[in-house]
Amino acid sequence: MTIRLLPSTTVKRIAAGEVVERPASAIKELVENSIDAHARRVDIVLRDGGRTFLSVADDGIGITREDLSLAVERHATSKLPNDNLETIETLGFRGEALPSIGSVSRLTLTSRQKQAVEAWTLRIEGGTKYKPEPAAHVTGTTVEVRDLFYATPARLKFLKTARTELNHVLDTVRRLAMAHPEIAFSLRDGERQVLKLSHAQGDMIDARLDRLDAIMGNDFAANAIAIETDRDGLFLSGFAGLPTLNRGNASHQYLFVNGRPVRDKLLYGAVRGAYRDFLAHDRHPLLALFLDVPTETVDVNVHPAKTEVRFRDPGLVRGLIVSALKHALAAVGHRASTTVTDAALGAFRPETEEMHFAAHRATTIRRGVSEAALSSQAPVPQTAALNRLDTAPTARFETEPVTTADDPAKSFPLGVARAQVHETYIVAQTEDGIVIVDQHAAHERLVYEDMKAAMEEDGIKRQGLLIPEVVELEEVAANRISDRAAELSELGLMVEAFGPGAIVVRETPALLGETDIQGLIRDLADDLAEYDEALDLKSRLAEVASTMACHGSVRAGRRLNVTEMNALLRQMEVTPHAGQCNHGRPTYVALKLADIEKLFGRR
Repeated sequence: MTIRLLPSTTVKRIAAGEVVERPASAIKELVENSIDAHARRVDIVLRDGGRTFLSVADDGIGITREDLSLAVERHATSKLPNDNLETIETLGFRGEALPSIGSVSRLTLTSRQKQAVEAWTLRIEGGTKYKPEPAAHVTGTTVEVRDLFYATPARLKFLKTARTELNHVLDTVRRLAMAHPEIAFSLRDGERQVLKLSHAQGDMIDARLDRLDAIMGNDFAANAIAIETDRDGLFLSGFAGLPTLNRGNASHQYLFVNGRPVRDKLLYGAVRGAYRDFLAHDRHPLLALFLDVPTETVDVNVHPAKTEVRFRDPGLVRGLIVSALKHALAAVGHRASTTVTDAALGAFRPETEEMHFAAHRATTIRRGVSEAALSSQAPVPQTAALNRLDTAPTARFETEPVTTADDPAKSFPLGVARAQVHETYIVAQTEDGIVIVDQHAAHERLVYEDMKAAMEEDGIKRQGLLIPEVVELEEVAANRISDRAAELSELGLMVEAFGPGAIVVRETPALLGETDIQGLIRDLADDLAEYDEALDLKSRLAEVASTMACHGSVRAGRRLNVTEMNALLRQMEVTPHAGQCNHGRPTYVALKLADIEKLFGRR
């Protein structure tokens, strides 16, 4: 498409042009131009974090000599043939990238089209444009930028260290590479290769997973759930990580609209809502979602950086993302991320020769110091030391009959209970290993899912307190509870105001059994203080139910018999999301027999 100046009417409708803030801003604009030029390979080179030199080279369609001079004029582009800002199908469309970069640096633009006899190059220094000259160049375009911000030295003060600027560039390139696995990318910082991504093979789903594996790591690829759904012309695809694979911030959430990386509050909010049942408030899932919508239903001309979008029907978009993620998470059942097992295996450390020597040396020192005292004492009979071998272990264990071909461990995914250790963890034997279950975390998830099911059906059954319990709070906190009394009653919790700064509890959900009412009410008051304004009724009820489930579950330190332990395991196997508690912690760790044998040198 021929480059042309946009009419003034179209220019006035374009959002304010982006100021080049740092090397990453320039790289983003240049790489987007390469993608729009149908490049199959993009090579990026930096020096000093991009401050002194940066270049982007591609093998795209190239630029003609006639268009070369026009390409560096403000609001000159080939990407709006009809001057229609409502049907933008390219990443760039404003025609501002090259003139903005050229105004603050020394820019060289070299390009050659496939059928052209020769290439042409054009220089711009601080906004001054020179005439095109013949050059030697392969098919495609190379943009070199030297001395960024030399023409505006005040802006140099805002740049960070070379390493920091490199990290910003790397994040930018990674996001664009995720959206376009068909393109090979490379990034060099001086002589060091920072990123190298080859062309992804296979269909789009497999290609994206391979690209995400290369960028986000093997842990994500091994624990990612495929997402693929559509609704009313909208198509959502990508991969979402299991809830037990989470981070302390949202930096590992990548969202794309029509191949464009975006940071949109609506989309992040939808992700947060979908994972609300599975993660604590300060934990965030890992995912990469690609939303494809008709161009006329989304406005990308909202923010100068083009990272925010506006949808014609935001409710439809949010509903699609929430429902797709929830259905995908429900389909995985009680599965937990493999990183949980890897972390457990990594915690095991066999005794080394050095450790043994250190222990022996310490024993020798102690023996020497206390030799006189020991000699005055009566000798310990040898049988006494041997008899200690017969001492019962600290773990609770259940005797089982000799296994047969019909071993129940082979029939259940989580096996059969063999022991309870520290009155907190259930040890179960499976067909090919063992499973260690956190009884409190597991039961918390089961109670929560039961409460949600009861709410969806005919309400939660209540149990009246023989003696109503009064809970004293700060007056503001007590008012929060009393103001939400009607909502809490839907969860089986009957509360009333009992004077200033006090709440009386008359009924509790029957699912909870005996529970710490004082702690429950205080936690509910804290939850309402944080989420009262941000959540709708249904979401608030889910938050409250999660807190109540935590208080009503089997506590750590409670002894369970073999029947209770196996009942817990069987219920986990049929309960959705049983692999993690309501706060995103794993409920069990599975260890394969082969991995255990490796720890002891049997393999």
